[in-house]
Amino acid sequence: MRAFAEHLGIGVRTVTKWESLGTGTTPRPFMQSILDTALSTADAEAKQRFELLLRQDGEVPAREYYRSGPRQWDYETWIDDLGRAAACLARQDFGFAASLIDRWLHRFNPQELDLQGRYLHARSLVLLGDLQRDRGDTRGPLSARHTYRCAHELFRDLDVPRRAAQVELSLAVVEEMNGRLDLAARRYEALTVDARLSPRDRARALLWVGTALSKKGVNVHAVKVMTEAIHRFEQLEEPEDWSVAHQKMALAHRGAGALGAASSYLDVALTNRSADSPMQRVRLHTAHAHVLLSDHATSADGLRLLDEAARTSRRFGMFHQLTSIEAVRSAFEYVN
Repeated sequence: MRAFAEHLGIGVRTVTKWESLGTGTTPRPFMQSILDTALSTADAEAKQRFELLLRQDGEVPAREYYRSGPRQWDYETWIDDLGRAAACLARQDFGFAASLIDRWLHRFNPQELDLQGRYLHARSLVLLGDLQRDRGDTRGPLSARHTYRCAHELFRDLDVPRRAAQVELSLAVVEEMNGRLDLAARRYEALTVDARLSPRDRARALLWVGTALSKKGVNVHAVKVMTEAIHRFEQLEEPEDWSVAHQKMALAHRGAGALGAASSYLDVALTNRSADSPMQRVRLHTAHAHVLLSDHATSADGLRLLDEAARTSRRFGMFHQLTSIEAVRSAFEYVN
């Protein structure tokens, strides 16, 4: 009570009186204006707790509070939680990310939200799709494909073309992950010149054209496409994308049988990696192992890296990556 009195700039005795009388007291107008100011300057979570306490009175369920729809501070907290969820996904903390996303997806009926609420709902769906994709959930009713499609429909209804195009890019990634390489390559190629996307997203689409071509075994063409993507990332000053492009270029050269060039590009990716998330670590180790396994003299080191990548994939629940690792191992064992 002393701290609250100091915060309001009033006497402790006044706050003590409010506390003892509870709803039996009504502050004078001057005091009420001080309290109103304190509430208006509080952060979003404090305002939410205040309203919940005011409305629940210990008996009314929290859902009653939300029947009239979200308040502005709900939106502010929602935005904050989306940022926190994105940060969790960047380090593959899927459990907490799912908790942050689900609390908002299930709190409101999207059909009853205003434009801002529906936009945030769509952004939440995109993050959920990213989570499902990174865990390898790419097929079925609880998959990244289904979630992305729901987000895409919302963004189209809201007339947010850039976000809709970004979801189309994510949907193309899912098609590639499901082995539909021709379809993915066509979609990527269309998005490389899509004015709705930023220059960075168009460059990423170009890189992924090369990835799909490399997986199909069309490595010479893939190298040409990836070279242009690397040039664009350099112009855009995007070091992380530039490093990832070198990693993918290494695999394209390896597929073409140019192990010297593959090692050279991989060295650049390993030296210039700007992020060390579990996902990126697994991808780099898998690519490195793939190149090492192409030479009998370095195959033991390649298998060791594959084992390390597999352990990390299991630990963080990255099952699509684990499947890719096992495919690399099986291909090596079949040849040897």
